[in-house]
Amino acid sequence: MSSTKVHPPSQPDWNNLEVLHKGTLAPRANFHIYNSVQDALSHDTLKSNRQSLSGTWKFNLAKNPFEGPEGFEDPTFDTAGWDDTTVPSMWQLNGYGKGPHYTNVNFPIPVDLPNVPFTDNETGHYVRKFTVDKSLRNSQLRLRFEGVDSAYHVWVNGKEVGYHQGSRNPAEFDITGVVDQAVENTVAVKVYQYCDATYIEDQDQWRMSGIFRDVHLIGFPPQSRIEDLFIQTKLDENYIDAELKLRVDVTGSCEVQVGLYNSEKQPIIASGSKKVTDGSVDLSFNVKNPAKWTAETPTLYHIVITLNGTNFISQRVGFRQVEMKDGLIKVNGQRIVLRGANRHEHHPQFGRAVPYEFMKRDLLLMKTHNINAIRTSHQPSDVRLYDLADELGFWIMDEADLECHGFEAICDAALSPEDRALPFRERQLLTRANAAKWTSDNPDWEKAYVDRAIQLVRRDQLHPSVIIWSLGNEAFYGRNHVAMYNWIKSYDDSRPIHYEADIYAKTMDMYSKMYPPIEEMVAFATDKTKTKPLILCEFVHAMGNGPGNIKEYVDTFYKYEALQGGFVWEWANHGLLKKDDETGDEFYAYGGDFGDVPNDSNFVMDGVLFSNHTPTPGLIEYKKAIEPVKVVSHEAEKITIVNRYDFITLDHLEASYVILDEGKPTSQKGPIEIPKGIKPGQTAELSIPEKLPSSDSLSGEGVVQVVFRQREATPALPAGHEIAFAEYAFSTPPPLSTENTGKLTIKETATLITIESETTTWTFSPIYGEIRSFKKNGTEFLATSPATG
Repeated sequence: MSSTKVHPPSQPDWNNLEVLHKGTLAPRANFHIYNSVQDALSHDTLKSNRQSLSGTWKFNLAKNPFEGPEGFEDPTFDTAGWDDTTVPSMWQLNGYGKGPHYTNVNFPIPVDLPNVPFTDNETGHYVRKFTVDKSLRNSQLRLRFEGVDSAYHVWVNGKEVGYHQGSRNPAEFDITGVVDQAVENTVAVKVYQYCDATYIEDQDQWRMSGIFRDVHLIGFPPQSRIEDLFIQTKLDENYIDAELKLRVDVTGSCEVQVGLYNSEKQPIIASGSKKVTDGSVDLSFNVKNPAKWTAETPTLYHIVITLNGTNFISQRVGFRQVEMKDGLIKVNGQRIVLRGANRHEHHPQFGRAVPYEFMKRDLLLMKTHNINAIRTSHQPSDVRLYDLADELGFWIMDEADLECHGFEAICDAALSPEDRALPFRERQLLTRANAAKWTSDNPDWEKAYVDRAIQLVRRDQLHPSVIIWSLGNEAFYGRNHVAMYNWIKSYDDSRPIHYEADIYAKTMDMYSKMYPPIEEMVAFATDKTKTKPLILCEFVHAMGNGPGNIKEYVDTFYKYEALQGGFVWEWANHGLLKKDDETGDEFYAYGGDFGDVPNDSNFVMDGVLFSNHTPTPGLIEYKKAIEPVKVVSHEAEKITIVNRYDFITLDHLEASYVILDEGKPTSQKGPIEIPKGIKPGQTAELSIPEKLPSSDSLSGEGVVQVVFRQREATPALPAGHEIAFAEYAFSTPPPLSTENTGKLTIKETATLITIESETTTWTFSPIYGEIRSFKKNGTEFLATSPATG
């Protein structure tokens, strides 16, 4: 039975700027509770006090929030006629609704801020039965959603427990009082495609909906419990010894004990017990010369926090310090260069519901291609990515789920003829200043903006891989970004903050640009008035035949200290696997292929991976440009290399050479000795250990190929993996034959030029500048002119 009411008795939560959450617990760090030290140190979440509610749910889709099944949240409601669906997933990719919709800038809905459509707002209804695992009974029970697009209400056993918006931010509800821990229970979720937050989630992406991350039931101690953790590591002025600072927030009367374990999980420090009642306890440890965490040396220690001797929380800790110093971003006192990638969460079949192994393969592929940094464009990633980044070694620019690019198009269209005649840069600044007035510089939206910062920082603060907070993307610049910045600094002063649209770095800790010409970067780097570094949050756009000029950009990063790297746009094409309706053939679809209007066509296909996440030539070129050991000059039997790592020597590498004759390997090959202890930024001379062959003994051009490989396996790289290579010629090829190879005949008409040899015919159009035909030995290989899509 469906309701036909379209006018709610009061303003709906999903259309009310004053309502961000109802019934949610305060956001917290992503920790897990175990029943023993051994289980805690395993970091195996399957051993924690957690029950997965992902899997098969009942599902029904309505056109809008008012025409769905009435009373579906009641445990007695009959869902037998509903479909089964998988959680996590996107309902558009399961065959429901209008299908996926790709738009970059333009909003997918009519703009009526802060309202969203009442009658055209697809609404998913989810129902699942569950029985509380015995291991969780007698606990405080929390229902946790890791990600739902875009907003939702939740009921348990027919009672409403809350509401949440913020698609990529988790929400946790205390459902202890409404759950029967001995019998079957019912959880019902009503998910809205659009809510007022849709206006600040206008990222360049496929627009899809549903419960797209995992759902869990979590057991906390019922009376006294840890509510949150806060961890910082501070290094001394010489970056040798460390102070480990913890804050533990508790409810009830607790005795808290903390133990620190080394990377081998052997205890090295244990605190005495501290008692606290309904508040916070601060603890501090001095640690003598711990191994430092960096993206090149991701050594992790382990903290175990014991509550009343019965509950155990573990957390990996990396001893590292990020700071703005000498006008640079420094980690452990050293300048770093970000050789990064912008990574959206996307899977060619599942959209944003990315499986863990697929995500892990992405990160391993990055490591094998010399990428050391990730910008989580343009929202917080799956919580599990940060654990992988801690373990494998990545610098993370962690980005808030915030973008409202669509207002720029609206404001640009509204410019007067006089303003349209302004120079491009002036017109752009005027347009963006006007666009900021909608939300970013509108005090009515401050609460929503600051909430995005709170959700980001409190969830991910514990991760050493996160070295920069980012306030979102393409949302212009206004007072609400300043409010976000101020809140973050008041809560976590240990990381710098990025936001590209603060173009003069009035508030942010660094300048940021997208796609500047190299000469503009050089002008910045040589401008003595600049006291903050520059990061290219997006560069070398990888669409079509891109990326280009990578080497020139990277060489510029290493030439000027103030230029601290960037993030390629972007990691992967976002094609969605689709079958042709007529032929049944599979292809990777982009904007418009699902009848989605308006759309931005193939602009979503702009990565260094194909849609199936295999490398494009662009990734191979990027790997070469950012290789951390570089041959900078050569003689016949000597090469000079430079170490472009930030922290480590080249002692983990081994080098070898092979002589190529006209591109083919010869028997002359062998190892090359790398001097020990080549520090970052240092150069060294390497020698080919034998005399190179003479030109007379070669059939063609002689080339020395030198390869640098990983000596031993690491969690990220196998032994023998190729890190870098170089080739240089040491003999010239034989001269080309001057023998007459045949006569060319050229015929011209007003519309065609034909060039013929004995075997080949080319036909060109001088009017259109196009090749019209190419024939060789009687076979026509090209019959029509190449054309763009």
